[in-house]
Amino acid sequence: MEKAHALLEKFKERFGTTAAVYRAPGRVNLIGEHTDYNEGFVLPIALEMACYTAVSPGSAAPLLRIYSEDLLDGAEWPAADVPLAKPRRDWTDYVFGVAQQLTSRGIEVSPKDLLIHSTVPVGAGLSSSAALEISSALALSDGRALSDKMELVRLGRAAENQFVGMPCGIMDQFISVFGRDHCAIKIDCRNLEYEEVPIPDDVVILAVNTMVKHELGASAYRERVAECGQAVAHIQRRHPSVNSLRDATKEMLDDGMPEVPRKRARHIVSENQRVEEFARAAAAGDRKRMGELFVGSHRSLQHDYEVSCVELDFLVDTATGLPGVFGSRMTGGGFGGCTVNLVDPGSADDFRSAITAAYQERYQIAPQIYECRPSAGAGPV
Repeated sequence: MEKAHALLEKFKERFGTTAAVYRAPGRVNLIGEHTDYNEGFVLPIALEMACYTAVSPGSAAPLLRIYSEDLLDGAEWPAADVPLAKPRRDWTDYVFGVAQQLTSRGIEVSPKDLLIHSTVPVGAGLSSSAALEISSALALSDGRALSDKMELVRLGRAAENQFVGMPCGIMDQFISVFGRDHCAIKIDCRNLEYEEVPIPDDVVILAVNTMVKHELGASAYRERVAECGQAVAHIQRRHPSVNSLRDATKEMLDDGMPEVPRKRARHIVSENQRVEEFARAAAAGDRKRMGELFVGSHRSLQHDYEVSCVELDFLVDTATGLPGVFGSRMTGGGFGGCTVNLVDPGSADDFRSAITAAYQERYQIAPQIYECRPSAGAGPV
């Protein structure tokens, strides 16, 4: 509530009126990386870190005006011409893309003033973009987009796929809408069925930010999507019922498939299995097995999917050697961003100190560390 009140004060200073405020959280994916666009399983949690969007009817010309308190940057567009907006190749595309998706679904985007503040760090792999998309959708629709939560999820993803141009899966928008306190959400990205997975009370989830984001990230993401498609095409020659790597088995990958698609497919097939097993381990409170699955996931991402980087590998290797750490893995798209770590509560402070000192000594950068408590999904504040 404090952040919402502060944002309302800033809104009044900038636009001269009061406003409604909507919140949408970021996320950390516990396990199930790059499986969402392959119709597989993922297990994210929504975070307390969130994007807040304050909104009121437009106070000036018939414009859609948006401004970011964090970036000190904004843009405007005639509200009636939102369907004609073209990407600007900056952060505002997430908002204008959402506005276009709303109008295409019959929800009029009237002139509005939007002021945005986010506590989700950009570039950390904690889905600041989905948080912005969902909070903007609620603000631009005056909350009406929440009447059909699943359609809100699809709207956010469509904005990112079609306007921003990122071929992401549905996980980030889904967890931003459907997040729950104290629980991860196991999502079937094919049929969008989901179930709550309680997280044991005797484990702390800590994300460690490398503070780097290598330029390779966006282009490699598209390459991995294409390589997974190549693997599916190869499998379909003998198994025409396979529609995605969700349907594949390990045995199907050894049938003369070229090395690169085979490695990508092997990660997806094994990662789906790890998600299923992690959910069972969490339900049983088996912290040791949860940690082992974390490390297995990272090694698969490092060697088969090849989306890690030296900074992420260093953090994982260091973390797994510290007392009280059950497991560590990269989370998010890769090539920078965060690791996620399962730590015994009694060891959390020592972990913070040790991982910070080791990383700072190696890279002369102090990593940021975030405690990740499972949080509720998007809504009005």
